[in-house]
Amino acid sequence: MPQITLPDGSVRHFDGDVTLAQVAASIGPGLAKAALAGKVDGRLVDLSHTLSHDAQVAIVTDKDAEGLDIIRHSTAHLLAYAVKELFPQAQVTIGPVIENGFYYDFAYKRPFTPEDLVAIEAKMVSLAAQDEPVSRRVLPRDEAVPFFKDQGEIYKAEIIASIPAGEDVSLYTEGRFTDLCRGPHVPSTGKLKVFKLMKLAGAYWRGDHRNEQLQRIYGTAWTRKEDQAAYLQRLEEAEKRDHRRLGKELDLFHFQDEAPGLAFWHPKGWALWQAVEQYMRQVYRDSGYQEVRCPQVLDVSLWKRSGHWDNYAENMFFTESEKREYALKPMNCPGHVQVFNTGLRSYRDLPLRYGEFGACHRNEPSGALHGLLRVRGFTQDDGHIFCTEDQIESEVTAFHRQAMKVYSDFGFTEIDLKIALRPEKRIGDDAVWDKAETALRAALKACGVRWTELPGEGAFYGPKVEYHMKDSIGRAWQVGTMQVDFMMPERLDASYVDEHSARVRPVMLHRAIVGSMERFIGVLIEHHAGALPLWLAPVQAMVLNITDDSAAYAAEVTQALKKQGFRVESDLRNEKITYKIREHSLQKIPYLLVVGDKERASQAVAVRARGNKDLGVRPLSEFSQRMLQELADLQ
Repeated sequence: MPQITLPDGSVRHFDGDVTLAQVAASIGPGLAKAALAGKVDGRLVDLSHTLSHDAQVAIVTDKDAEGLDIIRHSTAHLLAYAVKELFPQAQVTIGPVIENGFYYDFAYKRPFTPEDLVAIEAKMVSLAAQDEPVSRRVLPRDEAVPFFKDQGEIYKAEIIASIPAGEDVSLYTEGRFTDLCRGPHVPSTGKLKVFKLMKLAGAYWRGDHRNEQLQRIYGTAWTRKEDQAAYLQRLEEAEKRDHRRLGKELDLFHFQDEAPGLAFWHPKGWALWQAVEQYMRQVYRDSGYQEVRCPQVLDVSLWKRSGHWDNYAENMFFTESEKREYALKPMNCPGHVQVFNTGLRSYRDLPLRYGEFGACHRNEPSGALHGLLRVRGFTQDDGHIFCTEDQIESEVTAFHRQAMKVYSDFGFTEIDLKIALRPEKRIGDDAVWDKAETALRAALKACGVRWTELPGEGAFYGPKVEYHMKDSIGRAWQVGTMQVDFMMPERLDASYVDEHSARVRPVMLHRAIVGSMERFIGVLIEHHAGALPLWLAPVQAMVLNITDDSAAYAAEVTQALKKQGFRVESDLRNEKITYKIREHSLQKIPYLLVVGDKERASQAVAVRARGNKDLGVRPLSEFSQRMLQELADLQ
């Protein structure tokens, strides 16, 4: 007689074995209809799962986060079912859930087309409408391999063959389609009502470029039509804001095949970069950091001592000279320890704060590269604080205040904090990690903020606080970090002399506010949709002459504003003024200054603000004062 305890604490007794579907029905017909799956003692299972023992049970519906994942996973299988119905010779491979949806990879003799996507989606709708049951069965591995081989599914057979001998595998069947899957799945295809196929892409089998190329179909799935409509609208807005498109339109940067994952910065893009860097450099100075500069290439022996060789080598670039092996630095921290180690340090010197705009390189997979947001070469606003254990809380608290002001100055007001905890691959014993994680929690508690925790996502040398900022269309971006590290000072033999004349290891705090400059600038561009605030705009004002007679005065205005430190350019081409205004409006320049005979005579400018706002004719001195005041207000 299984005794089932429900989330509200109530208990139900059954005379014999019972399925989760029957448990849901015993609670009420509404729940039985809404049920998608269940949790037994915290483990997700199908509604067909049978209980013969006492258990803690929760019924999962589309109102639960797990429910949405199950819907998306099941929709991926529905996609594969539809493809096999329309293209029987296609082979199925894998189809996982991803953020906001799913994908499935296929092997087929010809490329799928946009017209194929329309047909596949229509077939999915038809199969869902048939409300076919989804059933699970278990086979021994050695039976499952020939099962899929007999169907011509060599990729599935290969996946199963990689599973250890003697293990069982689960198969799910809906209608005429059977797939390998761990589950759970919805009980029938009729539960899948809101979905859309999004795009086609290429993919390599098992993610390895040396393997066959497959075709990936991306899709999205939701519980409500309104949620999907809102998501698609966000995607449309995100497309307009895509920093890669805006980078080209605004002439900021570009990428090319000869340097994958490395940006070529154009004059306007570099002006934006410098605005960000110089602002952050002032933050360094105001916060007591000493700026340093460390080598780009270091002997592999240092990376072995630091722990990067064992825990990060697959992400590093290596080179050799005169029979010595070197690595391009993926991080700045070991170099900063070398600076700390050059002199005898006293406890009176601590906390000692180093900052560096350090250029780093990481060997990211080519398929993961994404404009400025995921690159192989990047620069960090990197800093390291060497301090005592007693100083951790005050340093983290000060950093938090500093970071929040920076994000606000750049226009980000919604910030979520998370603590990434010890990963599986790490250095140091649990006692050291306990101490580091406790120190971070105490520091955030002292800041009076709330946070969520991310088990297994810390750096290999220590836990970290992550700052996730939301942009103007609600997307979250992880940027700054503060990490507590007890291990690297030990491994690289850093020490200071304490008040008792004993040598003691410092604590090393790794901190960055904007993180990767490339990534942060990409986020900035998308957040502001390219219409950057005055203090960040690569060109703050463009001077336009109406006739050739006013060209000299336009040049004079340009030089006068440049001498005051403004980023100003002029367009003296013999073109219609309406054409020039439209062209530079599309460049999202904050101010367009139009000058003709009347403005020349009165030493004035006709001011048009971004957004087609006519501010009228103003004396040049008055306009420059307006810009100065606006810059002061923005910063």
